[in-house]
Amino acid sequence: MSADTATPTRCISNWPEKLGVQSVLVVGAGFAGAVYARTLAEHGLRVDVIDRRPHIAGNAYDETMPTGVRVHRYGPHLFHTNMKPVVDWVSRFGCFLPYEHRVEALLPDERHAPLPINRTTVNLVFGVSLQTEAEVQAYLARLAIPSAAPRNAAEHLNSRIGTTLTDLFLRPYTKKMWELDLEELDAAVVKRIPLRFDDEDRYFPDDAYQVLPARGYTALFANILDHDNIKVSLDTSFNHSLIQGYRHCFNSMAIDEYFGGIFGPLPYRSIRFQHRDEPVTYGRGTTSVVNFTDDRPYTRETDWSRLPGHGVGMFAKTITLEQPCDYRDNHLERYYPVKTSDGRNDTVYRKYLERAAAERSMTFIGRCGTYQYLDMHQVINQSLTGAQAWLKEAV
Repeated sequence: MSADTATPTRCISNWPEKLGVQSVLVVGAGFAGAVYARTLAEHGLRVDVIDRRPHIAGNAYDETMPTGVRVHRYGPHLFHTNMKPVVDWVSRFGCFLPYEHRVEALLPDERHAPLPINRTTVNLVFGVSLQTEAEVQAYLARLAIPSAAPRNAAEHLNSRIGTTLTDLFLRPYTKKMWELDLEELDAAVVKRIPLRFDDEDRYFPDDAYQVLPARGYTALFANILDHDNIKVSLDTSFNHSLIQGYRHCFNSMAIDEYFGGIFGPLPYRSIRFQHRDEPVTYGRGTTSVVNFTDDRPYTRETDWSRLPGHGVGMFAKTITLEQPCDYRDNHLERYYPVKTSDGRNDTVYRKYLERAAAERSMTFIGRCGTYQYLDMHQVINQSLTGAQAWLKEAV
């Protein structure tokens, strides 16, 4: 996956009179907003992008620390997908380095086990010597508690791997991450977690494209937003008066915040990041990310120097610990929508969605605008599709 430096696409000179040359407003300079902005700009529209933060790239923002190590300020962002159209689009704006992500879990007894759970993990935890995938499947089947229709994350996990592995690897992590017990969490949240019966230890082995931008995400976003029809204003919060004069607004802010919380708040989990410098010889395990399975407040640690292109010229390592918290305890930084087994938060979201339907000149986009947990490639795909659909309607 590689590309030459992107060059601005020539603006369409015969844009239909119905659309005119009016501007559109994009709220948020993360992936959702940037993809909308670039797509609309390439079709001849003037696009104003605002972001309340002092930087572009949203949660994918990265920067080089004094140690010489590049750090993703809001936690590791790993690009992986099978969507070739997404790859083709993003490849226009930068070069990429191959990277196959691996994770280890630090067990309470200080041993390291591969995550996702695979044959090596099962053998290590139970002290067995299973040799084939069939043996692993049969072993886990004996541990499993069957459930034809799991009602929550606990029932889903117990039906696949039994209680020992669930309680060791996922129960304490879930409590720290979501401030919920597995019984309270929607099964869809943990269905994302793969399970292997062989020794495959890559986190995304089924994705054809696994890469990181060679010059970082911030540089990638700078190229995406580098177009004569795009103007970016940072340190600029949204207010309703800004909509005046624009043909349409594509808004990635939290939908409940936009409507003043009239139906109640939509909860999010957030993360406090603690960076520290270590000697270049420091290393916990063998992977860039280590998950903690014990009762310490942190969920994981990232050694950024182990990501390709992140440790060039370093004289020390930058290590980051992640401590989950409520978004209200972290300057309203919203990272992960909370999906409960009873669906109560989705019920609230649907009320906002119904209210949003009356906002004819407003489209809510991205993770906070649609109250979904979305990976980067999903946001890009959703935004490309949404922008093209709007363009067809506009003409």
